[in-house]
Amino acid sequence: MDTLDHQLISLLRQNARESIAALAHKLKVSRGTITNRLGRLEASGQIVGYTVRLRADVAPKQITAWMSIAVEGNRTREVVGILLGEPGVVGLFDTNGRWDLLAELRADTLNELADILERVRLIKGIGATETSIHLQTYKLP
Repeated sequence: MDTLDHQLISLLRQNARESIAALAHKLKVSRGTITNRLGRLEASGQIVGYTVRLRADVAPKQITAWMSIAVEGNRTREVVGILLGEPGVVGLFDTNGRWDLLAELRADTLNELADILERVRLIKGIGATETSIHLQTYKLP
């Protein structure tokens, strides 16, 4: 996947019902380019479907994990751009301290989570990661 693919996925994550024409206009490419890119991303299995996002209180139970990420050198912008196009990443946060980024991951199964972790770890510019699975939420009174 290249930068255009990642930008396309990012737009689709914001609105999966966006028209081909609107996507092409926003990315400053032809409608044919968008159609071809979507077809390739779907055929390769990188896009596996389109979905509806629900409010957290009505969403089905999914596995949530937090991945702390150390970025090599000054590649943060590049890594962030790629992570924003990763379908399993639902939140991305800049942090300080030992880790440079914190990614919130969501998956329907542990196998799907393992696939997300593998894709993220293969991103050039990521030096190290540490992942924790969200087990339980405690609410303050």
